[in-house]
Order: sequence, then C-alpha cells, then structure tokens
Amino acid sequence: MSGKATRIELLQWRTPQMRAFHLSWLAFFVCFFAWFAVAPLMPLVREEFRLGPGQVANTTIAAVVATIFGRLLVGPLCDRLGPRRTYAGLLLLGSVPVFGIALAQGYTSFLIARLAIGVVGAGFVITQYHTSVMFAPNVVGTANAASAGWGNAGGGAAQAAMPLVIAGLLALGLDRSQGWRVAMLLPGVLMAIVGILYWKFTQDCPAGDFRALRARGIAAGDGKQGGWAAFRRAAGNYRVWMLFVTYAGCFGIELFVHGVAASYYVDRFGWGLRSAGLAVGAFGLLALFARALGGIASDRLARRRGLLSRAHLLCALMLCEGIGLLWFSNAQAAGTAVAAMLAFGLFTHMACGATYALMPFIDRRALGGVAGIVGAGGNVGAVAAGFLQKYTGSVQHTFMALGGFVIAGSLCALAVRFSREHVADEERRYREALQQDGIAAPALAID
Repeated sequence: MSGKATRIELLQWRTPQMRAFHLSWLAFFVCFFAWFAVAPLMPLVREEFRLGPGQVANTTIAAVVATIFGRLLVGPLCDRLGPRRTYAGLLLLGSVPVFGIALAQGYTSFLIARLAIGVVGAGFVITQYHTSVMFAPNVVGTANAASAGWGNAGGGAAQAAMPLVIAGLLALGLDRSQGWRVAMLLPGVLMAIVGILYWKFTQDCPAGDFRALRARGIAAGDGKQGGWAAFRRAAGNYRVWMLFVTYAGCFGIELFVHGVAASYYVDRFGWGLRSAGLAVGAFGLLALFARALGGIASDRLARRRGLLSRAHLLCALMLCEGIGLLWFSNAQAAGTAVAAMLAFGLFTHMACGATYALMPFIDRRALGGVAGIVGAGGNVGAVAAGFLQKYTGSVQHTFMALGGFVIAGSLCALAVRFSREHVADEERRYREALQQDGIAAPALAID
C-alpha cells in the first residue's frame, strides 16, 4: 500500500500521514472561515453600499463561481507540484484578497474582492487529495470525510464568530463601516499562519516529496504531464460526472445556505444579526461530526457489502436531504425552520462525506482530476442556486425548488457502477490494507 496509513490515530503527530490529516483539515477550516467570513456581515455591507436584492445575489454567486475554476486547477497542480506546495501557495496567495476586501468602497470593488476570495475554496480538493494519498482503502473514506467535515466547520465558525467579533469592535468605539472591515483582518491572518505551518510540517505522500521522488526516478503524481493527462482521463469517465451532480446537490446546498441563510432569518423572521448567525453557525458546525459520519458509514458498509454499497448509501442520504429541504422551505415559524435546517443539514453533510468516500475508488490513476471535477460540482450547484434565487426573487421558493432537484439528483448515485474487474481490484487492495493492519478480511460482494 506504499506506506499508506491503515488506521487514524488522532493523537498522533509523529507520522507524516497524521500530520497531513491534521494540517489539511485545519487548512481547509481557515479557508472556509475566510471564504464565508463576510456572509454574516452582509446586512451591514448591504446597508453601507445600498445593495439591492439582485446585487446581493450577485455577491453570493461571486463567492462560489471562482472556486469552480480554482478546484479544476488545483487537482492537476497536486499531481504535478504535490499537495504541500499547492496548499501552502493557495493559503498565502489567498490571504491577499481576504485582506483586500477591507478596502472595498462600493458594490463593484466589493464584488471583485468577493470573487477573488472564492478561489480559497479550492483548498477542499487539496485536502481530499492529500488524505487520499496518505490513507489506505479501509479508512480512506473516514479520513476524507473527517478532514473535510472538520474543515467545513470553518463556515459554521465564521457564521457564529464574526458577529461576535464585530460586536466587540463596535463596543471598542469603531463605527459599523470600520467594524466589518477590521473584522476581515482575522481570517487573513489565520490563512497566512496556517500556510507557513503547512509548508514546514507536511510532505506530499508517505514516501516523501514529489520532486525529490521524481529526481530519484520514483513515480509520484502524474509526473511530466503536469496532471492534465489525468484530468482528461477523469473528464472522460461518466462516473465522475455522476458524482459531480451529487456533490452539486449536497455541497452546493451547503454553500448556498452559508451565503443566504443569515439574511433569510433576518428578513423572514425579524431576527437580529447575532441570533441569525448562531442559527446558521449551528448548521455549519454539524460538519464537525456529520460529514465524518457519512464517511464512516460508507467505509463500514463497503466492508460488509462491497464497493457499490457506497453509492447506495449516497442515494439514500440525498433523498433524505431533499425531503428536509422541502420541510424547511415550508416552515412558517422560526423554531420549526431551525429544526428543519438542522435536519436537512445533517443529511447534507453526511452526503458530502459519502461522496468523497466513494471518490478515491473512481479512478486511482486520475485522482487529482477526479477530485477537482467532483469538487467543482459543489460550486456549480451553489452558483446554479444563486441564479435560481435571482430568477425566483425569493430565497424561500429557491429552497423549495432545490429540494426537488436534490431528490432527482439522488438517482445519479445509483448510476455509478463498476466492472467486475474494477471491483475485484479494489477488493484486493482492501484485503492488503486489512492484512497490513492485522484484521481478518471479510468476503466482499462483487457485483
């Protein structure tokens, strides 16, 4: 298994696998925090720049549209440069527009800064790539889901923390315009610090650094082709596009909620900024355990029932998510809306984890391309939701329509099938991982 870890030892820092695990989730946490730090402050930004509903929707779209291209790019870059260099570069360069948004003087400059900040969301693909090359098949689903879930919690932390930060700044005497600008310095500083830590303490794979390995004639990543051959290979695999759709229906919904839900509670139920931020923060913090739960469930089902059970689980989770969205969109009371949001949020996060628990098994020779395309699907879903909001003119009606789309999209998970040869090869790898860990391997189903 090329030195891949066969178990997750959370208190371990000595091994390169666990350093990559902990720093990859921490890196994505600060990326996600920075990505949506301004979202709970939008009522203040809207007031200062006198933004209309269409302009607010445009900033929501801008927040995620740049990430589509960023995710498509960083997958091949991971194959070529290695996840260590790619992540450190993203964190350090991505901190620039996070700092820069504090200088926005109107709608246009704010929109451009929001668009540029969206690139940091590409950190998710690097997180999933790094854990995929560090962990063996028996735990890779759990490793991917836990690292991404804890990273995604950065969005919930931003929703809950940023209103408290600005409240503290206002108490110190800053006015509302100065307050939200100074508050945005916090995520920028966090990104710069974690970028330095990532460079210093991680390595590309269990064997070491990609460049050093290639210099010694050892294959690593996609070598001289820069990852683009792997990207083209991934793009020609229909299973990749099925997961592209499913991820649009789970992570896309998650992004949309982070972008609009705080304002939705303020406008629909008359809540204050702090209460709305805490409610949406609870949705985001579900990622602390729910996404990992989806990965754990996928790993355990696969151990008993084979590879295809991962796809069946994903379908069931998305179906429950869609039903929960319909409930949320029809909630008439604030308490009911929060309960419905947490219910569909649980299945949304679990579906995200189940998607990336299946992703490493689609095509190992095009891992960067697969991770990038599927990850971009989440942002395409969020962008589509943003345009749907502009078309309907109502966040409530948008959530209702999205519930129907998610239910239909769940069928794409069932379309993910594998040849008998592919399943047999994965069973062999799985048995090797279990033997390496001293666990008796069960007989897996080959469909």
